[in-house]
Amino acid sequence: MSARITEGDKAPAFKLAKEGGEFLTLASLKGKKVVLYFYPKDDTSGCTKEAIAFSALRKEFDAAGAVILGVSPDSVESHVKFSKKYNLDLTLLSDEAKAMLEAYGVWVEKSMYGRKYMGVERTTVLIDEKGSVARVWNKVKVDGHAEEVLEAVRTF
Repeated sequence: MSARITEGDKAPAFKLAKEGGEFLTLASLKGKKVVLYFYPKDDTSGCTKEAIAFSALRKEFDAAGAVILGVSPDSVESHVKFSKKYNLDLTLLSDEAKAMLEAYGVWVEKSMYGRKYMGVERTTVLIDEKGSVARVWNKVKVDGHAEEVLEAVRTF
């Protein structure tokens, strides 16, 4: 487990797979605001609700100069099915190796019904145009979150 990322940190570089067998890097997004939202699992209730909320605001994020990227340890194939099922209008990145999840400090020990296990802590990170972390939302509650992030992007 790595330390959590904090505001002012240089955003850790990444190269992750996306739909179509292509890769996306942080370096390729220089000059844009980047909203990275980390979520535990495709097609689960909270993750679906969050993806739909961000997707619904895609045009507003575009207008504010921000790219939205969802990141989970699910496979690209899982992301494709999830995206098609809910007609999502955003990019989902696959981190099956969990290297990026660890670099951003969101791969953590969790507990459910007394059982401990490793998983993704729902977190959103706003990266500025120069590649620095501008804002971090830890332990995200889904309701109203996408709107809150959009407001932060607009006022940043």
